[in-house]
Amino acid sequence: MQTIAVAIDGPSGAGKSTLARAVAQEFGFLYVDTGALYRTVGLFVRRCGADPDDAAAVEALLPRARVSLAYRDGEQRAILDGEDVSAAIRTPEASRYASKVSAHSAVRAFLLETQRRLAREQSVVMDGRDIGTVVLPDAQVKIFLHASAEDRARRRMLELDGRGTPQPYEEVLADIRERDARDESRAAAPLRRAPDAVDLDTTGNTLEQSKKLLIETVKERMGACGIESHE
Repeated sequence: MQTIAVAIDGPSGAGKSTLARAVAQEFGFLYVDTGALYRTVGLFVRRCGADPDDAAAVEALLPRARVSLAYRDGEQRAILDGEDVSAAIRTPEASRYASKVSAHSAVRAFLLETQRRLAREQSVVMDGRDIGTVVLPDAQVKIFLHASAEDRARRRMLELDGRGTPQPYEEVLADIRERDARDESRAAAPLRRAPDAVDLDTTGNTLEQSKKLLIETVKERMGACGIESHE
C-alpha cells in the first residue's frame, strides 16, 4: 500500500500545527507534530539543568532521553520518560529551549529516524522547519507556510492568553523575530523553503481562510502527482 507524505514547513507561529491537524483530518492521515519532539528534548535538557546552547553537553544527555509520541483519543501526546508532558512543552520557556536544542545536529539526528519511521508506516501530515528539505525530501506534497512576524505575534499572543500565560505583544514579537533569526541561520538544517514546495502566505487570513487555502492546495498537489484523495 502506497503511503503519502504531506510536509508542511514554516517559521514559528505560522499556524502549522493547527492547520496540519485539519489537513490530516480531511484526508484521514496521521498528524505528526515534529515540533513536539524537539520541545520534549528541550524540556528534558532543562530538567537536567544543562545549558541548551552547549552542544556537547546536550549531546551527552541524549542517550538518557526517552522521547516518544503517543496517540490517545485521536490526539497526539508528547511523552518524556513515560510522563505525558504535552502541556509542559507549550510554555514560552519550552519554546526557547526547543529552538536552542534544535540547532544541534546531534539532536536532529537523534529524532530523524523516529520521524521517518512514522512516514514509512502510514500516510502522514508532518510539520516542522526542515520536513521537506531534510526529514522527508521525497514527500509527494510540500508546503511552505508563513505569515508576517507581526501577524504571527498577534496570533501567538492570543494563544498565550487562552492558556492563561499572557505576554505583552512587544515581547512576543521580539521572541518571534529572535527565533526566526536562529532558525534561519543555524548550521544544522536551517529553516528554508524546499525548491518544490508551494509557498503559502497566510498574513491577514482568518483560521478558516487559511484552512480552506491549505486543504485546496494539498488536493491540487496530490492531483498533480496522480494521487487520488479519499476524503
